[in-house]
Amino acid sequence: QVQLVESGGGLVQPGGSLRLSCAASGFTFSLYGMGWYRQAPGKERELVASITSNGGSTNYADSVKGRFTISRDNAKNTVYLQMNSLKPEDTAMYYCWSSYRGSWGQGTQVTVSS
Repeated sequence: QVQLVESGGGLVQPGGSLRLSCAASGFTFSLYGMGWYRQAPGKERELVASITSNGGSTNYADSVKGRFTISRDNAKNTVYLQMNSLKPEDTAMYYCWSSYRGSWGQGTQVTVSS
C-alpha cells in the first residue's frame, strides 16, 4: 500500500531553518509529481510547493518563495522541503502529497516561536 512518511518537523525560532523529509513507498516514486501542503489551525490546507516527477520543474506559494526549496531524490524515494528564514506564520501541520492517487502523509508539525 502507499505510504508517505514525513519527518523533520519541530520547534524553531523565527529566522531559523528546518528540513522536512517525506519517504515514499508502495508506488513508482519517480513517475509522479510530489508536493508539500500545510494547514494552520482554523485555516484551509494550502499548497506550499510542488515538484514534477523528474524534479525539472517546481512551484511555490507566493508566501514562501525565496525561503523554501522543494527537491527530490528519486533513488531514495524521498522528497524534501528546505525551509529557511522561518516566520511565526509558517507554523502549521505540514503534509506530503503524491499525485499517485492523491495520496497524503500523516503530517509533521512545524512551530515557529521564540
